[in-house]
Amino acid sequence: MKIIAGNWKMNGSRSALESMIHDLESVDTENKVILCVPFTMLGVKSDRVATGSQDVSAHTHGAFTGEVSAAMVADTGAKYAIVGHSERRAYHNETNDIVRAKATQALANGITPIICVGETMDEKQAGKTMEIIESGVRESIPTDASSDIIIAYEPRWAIGAGLTPTDAEIEEAHTLIANILADMGLAGTPVLYGASVKGSNAAQIMSIPNVDGVLVGGASLKSDDFIPIITSVK
Repeated sequence: MKIIAGNWKMNGSRSALESMIHDLESVDTENKVILCVPFTMLGVKSDRVATGSQDVSAHTHGAFTGEVSAAMVADTGAKYAIVGHSERRAYHNETNDIVRAKATQALANGITPIICVGETMDEKQAGKTMEIIESGVRESIPTDASSDIIIAYEPRWAIGAGLTPTDAEIEEAHTLIANILADMGLAGTPVLYGASVKGSNAAQIMSIPNVDGVLVGGASLKSDDFIPIITSVK
């Protein structure tokens, strides 16, 4: 079984989500399908498709205007939350420490955090890819985390650019992450790949060792694009 997670980013509507879930209900797959949508769309129910948020607050409650707590997300019935997405790190200056605090809040409220790590183009060109990945994994995961987490490797330089690392680059990154997780006592934690995933490359990407699924951006917004990814692997 693979995990196919969609990240709608700041797109869509409740009616679009309802339509998507209707389309996905009839898809013949054993894979786990998750849709991470804007907060306003949480609460749409489905027996086949899990929902998640794209962020949670690092705080439990209080005077934090515009923030949404993990408890509030859990109250909608959502079971997952992306934390530390590359766009949050880039546009909101989220550090590994902040990401760890958010993951801690998610876990405390019964939500599985999808913890994102990955290198920028500058870091890649400086030969720091493995260093950035390792610090991202070790520093973003709560110290008392159980196995109820998911890691997503996002080569940040490839997102939205139509670029995809080579299979060897993906395998090297995912093998490193798997080894670090084992060292942390979290062997078996799913590791997703996310960056420019589409129907034409999903099966190949998910055939790479230690790739347990994909985190899909733009191609998760339309059924005609998303369903081929879900059904590309059995």
